[in-house]
Amino acid sequence: MLNFNYYNPANIYFGKGEENKIGRLINDFTKTKRVLVLYSGDYIFDLGIWDKIKSSCKEYGITLFKNGSVVPNPKLVLVEELETVVKEEQIDFLLAVGGGSVIDTAKAVSFGSLYDGNTWDFFTGEKIVEHALPIGVISTVASSGSEMSNATIISNDAYKLGVETNLIIPKFSILNPEFTQLLPAYPTGVGVSDILTHLLERYFTSVTNVNLTDFLLEGAIKSLLINGTHLLKDLTNYELRAEIMWTASMAHNNSLELGREPDWASHRIEHEVSGQYGVVHGEGMAIIFPAWMSYVSQFYPDIFIQYGVRVFNIDPFAYSSQEIIDLGIEKTKDFFKAMGMKSNLSEFGIDSTHFEEMAKRATKNDTQTIGHLKPLTSKEIIDILNIAL
Repeated sequence: MLNFNYYNPANIYFGKGEENKIGRLINDFTKTKRVLVLYSGDYIFDLGIWDKIKSSCKEYGITLFKNGSVVPNPKLVLVEELETVVKEEQIDFLLAVGGGSVIDTAKAVSFGSLYDGNTWDFFTGEKIVEHALPIGVISTVASSGSEMSNATIISNDAYKLGVETNLIIPKFSILNPEFTQLLPAYPTGVGVSDILTHLLERYFTSVTNVNLTDFLLEGAIKSLLINGTHLLKDLTNYELRAEIMWTASMAHNNSLELGREPDWASHRIEHEVSGQYGVVHGEGMAIIFPAWMSYVSQFYPDIFIQYGVRVFNIDPFAYSSQEIIDLGIEKTKDFFKAMGMKSNLSEFGIDSTHFEEMAKRATKNDTQTIGHLKPLTSKEIIDILNIAL
């Protein structure tokens, strides 16, 4: 087990009606009482969330500004526009209402608005975040886990990069599963797929003697497989929505990677796919992760055998080691299919035309590798992308 330091101050309010506390919660962190609310689409109004925010904040004399322009794979250009709003209106608190794209946008604005240069400097590593405005969240999608994470991912043309700092962990997150009950099957399946890959990225590690987190991850994975399968057949079931929503947060609040080293190579590869082609992240991961498993398992078979035996109950006495690995990968792909996800990049009309430039971006022109279980070169990234075709 590796040394670790764990810190996560996100204050979670889980369950029905918790959004009614929003005014009091915001009031604890805003001095000027000027708050920018970020969202995407009309759901904030359709679900009655906006009315609850307005009435609760009015009680505390909080002035609200709103912007609903966030889109999937959030863009740097919108972040920069919102930074101008924050500066001109003297905003000192950001409230993100939505899923990962909205929350990640708020996180980027939180530090970019306090910087006079180009916000992209933080994503390229030229600048380190030292200050950030406080953020609150009302989650309406169970997927990214950004409501408890210390990370934000932003797109700048074909580039999709992230920033990690504890300064952008939300001060509080309100998780009411009722807000997810009307989500159709496809976005629900995308969310469940994304959650699973967050768990799997942490599971596949070369670090030994991490039995506690092994079993915690295996339990979370099994729970997700069961609840995700049932949920796609009963989309309005509150209890299933609650299970999935909490799993999303647990999968990405870093508690399940303590003492071990996660991989993240497949996420980095998928960021190139979604950056280049606009593929929805969760569905992109449903394609890239099994391809990554197929390639990397030849170098570190033991952890993949453990996965097949413990998660899918494959009989180690009835199958060879390679058969267990292959079955585990196939069962993982079958689950993604059951979630309504495509299985290959070619189903999006994607071919290998841009694979080399994508791999070069991921490795910063071959100056670094990606991943930890098996550090990948640009050539190996291309191999994985070709498997995913």
